[in-house]
Amino acid sequence: MKMNVDRAIMAFAGCMILLSLALSQIFSPYWLLLTAFVGLNILQAAFTGFCPAAMFLAKLGVPAGCAFEKK
Repeated sequence: MKMNVDRAIMAFAGCMILLSLALSQIFSPYWLLLTAFVGLNILQAAFTGFCPAAMFLAKLGVPAGCAFEKK
């Protein structure tokens, strides 16, 4: 199974959410704001198709998936 932009975005978002949850338990509950930011970014990308991380990964040469392919 090859890594494409869609899978990389999901992996990155999942890691950021888990990291923010761990940091909120260890240091401060304010780290949960990072979880909210990631969730809002995923939500707006679902409706608009605009995702800065997907554009960055595409420039790095990660092949496009069906969610973020150029039309």
